[in-house]
Amino acid sequence: MSTGDRQGELPGNYVLDVVTLARRWKVRPEVLLAGTDLSEESLRVPGARVPLSTCLLVVERAHALTAEPALALYLGMQMKVSSHGFLGFAAMTASTVREALAFAERFAATRTSVLGVSTVVAHDTAAVVIEERGDLGGLREFAILSLIVGLWQIGQTLTGRPLHGAAECSFPAPAYLGRVPIPTGDLLRFDRPANRLVFAAEMLDVPLLSADPVAVQLARTQCERELAMLVDAGLPGRVRSALEAPDGRFCTVDEVARTVHVSTRTLKRKLAALGTSYSAILDETRRQRALLLLEDRGLPLAEVASRLGYTELPNFSRAFRKWTGITPGAFRRHGG
Repeated sequence: MSTGDRQGELPGNYVLDVVTLARRWKVRPEVLLAGTDLSEESLRVPGARVPLSTCLLVVERAHALTAEPALALYLGMQMKVSSHGFLGFAAMTASTVREALAFAERFAATRTSVLGVSTVVAHDTAAVVIEERGDLGGLREFAILSLIVGLWQIGQTLTGRPLHGAAECSFPAPAYLGRVPIPTGDLLRFDRPANRLVFAAEMLDVPLLSADPVAVQLARTQCERELAMLVDAGLPGRVRSALEAPDGRFCTVDEVARTVHVSTRTLKRKLAALGTSYSAILDETRRQRALLLLEDRGLPLAEVASRLGYTELPNFSRAFRKWTGITPGAFRRHGG
């Protein structure tokens, strides 16, 4: 299936998870899916895809039939690694949290083109960022909130330990918040600069309970096959992984092109076809790293700018204002 075929779609088993959840409120699948060309059986077919417009219809109907506004939280709490296909299997059998996240970053495009995952590390803090790579429309809050809660709860399951940190969403707190006890407890925050999970960087090296070196190679091979079928869908992730040089600086577009084994011209053309660019990926990487670095209040702003590759503080301040609407100093004064 080509990249274009998957624009604006989600895997069928994500919709199946909503169908399964609605059963808790006695909502029958045939009622929830009425008027669509979907059935419980069709959603179980490997590789099934559902247009975002149909996903939104099912979610809106689930809210109406269950009369439960907090479905996104419940969906996140019941999320299983198996919901994410071979990508989930690869993550589950990885040796450490770091390796599992590397799989998620590289192969997210095999699940959907509208959401991605990236890991950013700054000093002793790490963040898993949920990237919006397409327009989710009315599904945005539901999809992001359920995914953030789901990733948090999956992380605790795979490591066998509580995760300490913060789960952050870029939209306002829903009115129903507080009615449902969730794994993140009081650490779920809203109106933040990005959708992300923030935690101590040392957690990246925590081993996974289900690590399996043989199974992970099988899962990786299958994920590679699925990604190859999507042509260049995974290119932005490869560029992001190639951005940082061993000496800590950011690589130039020519250096990145050599790393991903294409000419600079071809790289620019392929990224443009995917609706992005080297500059956009670099900007987003710098923005996410800046948000983490600024949380260390002992780090001078000039040092933050330097670590991000800016030779002068005013240049960093202008860039940060463009990203967030406020200066780095104001961001710190308002509590990050």
